[in-house]
Amino acid sequence: MEMRDTDRALVQAAMAVSKLRCRSQHHTVASAARTADGRVFSGVNVQHATGGACAELVVIGTAATQGVTVLETIVTVADRGREIVAPCDRCQQVLRDYFPQLRVIVGPTDALRVVPLRELPAEAGSGSAG
Repeated sequence: MEMRDTDRALVQAAMAVSKLRCRSQHHTVASAARTADGRVFSGVNVQHATGGACAELVVIGTAATQGVTVLETIVTVADRGREIVAPCDRCQQVLRDYFPQLRVIVGPTDALRVVPLRELPAEAGSGSAG
């Protein structure tokens, strides 16, 4: 799928959150998702010795608090906004269960592309675990 201007804006939103909020070992990954009507929700992962929550799951919860039941596109960034990563296997499963039609932005920052969630290989996402 071709990148839209709204997709590029979503990447910029996730990168901005990552650069601003991912400054410690507790928060290392940021994610942003957009609804079909253009609302954007962002979040960061929460790491803790007892476990944690990936950024994508935080975004789902944040959107749910605003009554959102459908997300259209998601992107996840790591390394303070320098790397786009695919959702981890666990998050891919949650996203498939909640949003089977979701579009995911992946790839190197200079060659980003949008793929349907169902086309992500299961092993693609070990990088965003939170």
